[in-house]
Amino acid sequence: MSTFLIIIHTIVCIALILIILLQTGKGADMGAAFGGGSSQTLFGSTGSSTFLGKLTTVAAVVFMLTSLGLAYLSGHRTTSSIMTDKKAPIEQQAAPETIPQPSPEASQSAKPDQAE
Repeated sequence: MSTFLIIIHTIVCIALILIILLQTGKGADMGAAFGGGSSQTLFGSTGSSTFLGKLTTVAAVVFMLTSLGLAYLSGHRTTSSIMTDKKAPIEQQAAPETIPQPSPEASQSAKPDQAE
């Protein structure tokens, strides 16, 4: 089921991109708003929607439904793991590292004579 939704989701994503790129922008007639004599308003006509506009709406609805379906399926996975039969490895604690203490002879030889 998840594979089917991923395939449909990918096809709808590509179709949605192509459909949006095929449409003309509403700002395409901006020159007409400043004296070009077009009958459209500044933000485009408010007439009936085009075929590409309706197709965009359908593709967007399918995209949202497949997105919700994939989110639901990824959150409610019922498949079992191959690692359920294995026990966790036993962790051994490392021995504390001891810092070597300098010998008294080495500390005296490192100090200069303090004869004053």
